[in-house]
Amino acid sequence: MSTPSQSPPPSPSPSPGAERTDGPSVRIGALAPLTPPGWAEAGQHLLAGLELAVHEVNDAGGIGGRPLELVVRDTAADPEKAAAAVDELARLGVTALAGEYHSVVARAAATRADALGLPFLCSSAVLDALTEQPTPWVARLAPPQSRGWRIYADFLLGAGHTRIAVATQPSLYWASGVRVLRDHLAPHGGTVTELDTGALTPATLCDKLAAGRATALLLLVGHPDPAVPIVRSVRRDPRLADVLIGAPAGQPEFAGWAASPGDDGAAIPFLRYLPERLTPLGVRVGAALRERLAEPPSFVAFEGYDTVTVLADVLRAHGTDRARVAEAWPHVAVEGTRGRIRFSRTPGIGVWQWTRTPVQVVDRDPAEPGRFRVLHTG
Repeated sequence: MSTPSQSPPPSPSPSPGAERTDGPSVRIGALAPLTPPGWAEAGQHLLAGLELAVHEVNDAGGIGGRPLELVVRDTAADPEKAAAAVDELARLGVTALAGEYHSVVARAAATRADALGLPFLCSSAVLDALTEQPTPWVARLAPPQSRGWRIYADFLLGAGHTRIAVATQPSLYWASGVRVLRDHLAPHGGTVTELDTGALTPATLCDKLAAGRATALLLLVGHPDPAVPIVRSVRRDPRLADVLIGAPAGQPEFAGWAASPGDDGAAIPFLRYLPERLTPLGVRVGAALRERLAEPPSFVAFEGYDTVTVLADVLRAHGTDRARVAEAWPHVAVEGTRGRIRFSRTPGIGVWQWTRTPVQVVDRDPAEPGRFRVLHTG
């Protein structure tokens, strides 16, 4: 069952010269994992970005004088729950959908949105096959997994790692990631060995890792379990002192990660989607997000803000008809927090894609875990 919608912050008085936000609201359905087993911390950052942008849109006069409203549904990392939420939001008359963090959940939402003819701007999910077939209804801000994880593989090669082990759980997302890594590393003599965490304890996984002589272990598993116990076991095993632990999916981005394994969680490279320098808009938004979240904002919070920024621009220029919103994807040219956003068709990707999304490989500095070190850019 879907959770009740969460109301956005009260709209402040319009800025001088802005139209009043009177009349019926323009409604956007927002999908985010806000409860376990979803990654609630990521969902909270995503929602904070969405809500801040809505607040600012309404402060500037809304959409043609009408207030913008978020109708929030918790997906809890459940594809069936997400599909049901899309059905409900469509019945409630939302103009478009926004959000979602988990790739497999976003795929279910995108498939349902495509079937219903409901525009969906996906904020964070990276799975290449977000839909089975090309669709005009769905666009995405995050880079496709094939691009981000190839950049991560280049980082591994540049650091001298060709014998890679991956701790895995059953998931379309993890399986897709393994395939990207294997395909990109193989021409360079790299190998990828899968270690099934469902069949191995952290201790026996360490035994396999030592016997296989891998120089890097990638965590393609959930957080906190089994990721944190694996990290602790590897860090404490003297046979594995020189093994790099990596987490391409981005688990160490969030403050909850730093609190879970403590000092053991530093020096674990991961992907994040931020530029070397934020745009002037990004600097201002980053400060506002920090205040709203009471902690440094993750790249997911910026993705949320950019999502509403794009949708508001489309709604102002093209109106609130669903078909016209979808037809506007190729005409988007919006200054976001991380660069200028434009959508295009990418071979092998069935949705409208922002192709210039910035990608970094970073880790937490062991000397100062609250500080991130940029190790590689792509």
